[in-house]
Amino acid sequence: MADEPLEPITSAEEEGGPVKTFLEHLEDLRWVLIKCVVSLILAMVGCLAGANYIVKILKWPLERSGVHTQLQFLGPIDGFSISMKVALYGGITLALPFLLYFIGDFVLPALKKHEKKYFMRAFIIGGVLFILGMCLCYFLILQITLQGLTAFNEWLGVPSEIWKADDYFSFVLLFMVGMGLSFEIPVVFLTLVRLGVIPHEWLVKGRSYFFVANLVICSFITPDAVSTIFMVIPVQVLMEICIFISKGWERQKRREEALREAEARRLDREEAAQRRALHPPAQLAENSPQETVDTHPD
Repeated sequence: MADEPLEPITSAEEEGGPVKTFLEHLEDLRWVLIKCVVSLILAMVGCLAGANYIVKILKWPLERSGVHTQLQFLGPIDGFSISMKVALYGGITLALPFLLYFIGDFVLPALKKHEKKYFMRAFIIGGVLFILGMCLCYFLILQITLQGLTAFNEWLGVPSEIWKADDYFSFVLLFMVGMGLSFEIPVVFLTLVRLGVIPHEWLVKGRSYFFVANLVICSFITPDAVSTIFMVIPVQVLMEICIFISKGWERQKRREEALREAEARRLDREEAAQRRALHPPAQLAENSPQETVDTHPD
């Protein structure tokens, strides 16, 4: 994707999907919303039915971290509240591929041919990065974060023998989903650069602003500074990789523009030479001066 040549856009590629009226678009949008809601509800029901198994899975990072604490329900509806949160976040995670498919099926017909290609690649790469972000959070970052939070509590002199189960599962679910979504942000920027929506220079100049925005958003998603740092660093690394790829695209674009300009100049010279060959300039007759001889004697 990074080294492929920029294909010239033909007239066929400029064509979008079929032209529809406003009411037809509203009807299509209505069915998209219905499909999204139904898929989300089915995924939530499935997660709610297997909430006890999901709870065991979410407790695994705490057990692997070596933190000696117990999770307890401190209210009569804490168990129901946790089940609903598990169903909501788990349903969003399971239904996300279907949601993106339905939305893409609605948007793709209006895109051009080359835009569809980049959209599909961004969809696949974004899905892989979402899963990668959740796995990285689950298998590595969560354990380090729990250890850091426990050590900080002990430094404050507050024991961590009992944790509220509702707070723990809310923290884990929000952390994992936020980590997965944050991994998709650089892919969105890279796709917009490839489609020409935003220039490469804007991406480079806005690097510092993105870092600040990334830090602020992650600080709202995560409840402590330790987890915020572990979320910001991978996303910023992905952003730097995207800027590097975009820089390669920009160099390639300039080389191809230079080649096209050189080819255009060559064709202009050939056309001018052909015109001169078909219509040669008028040749002027050469008049040599006649020498006069003086025959009269002195």
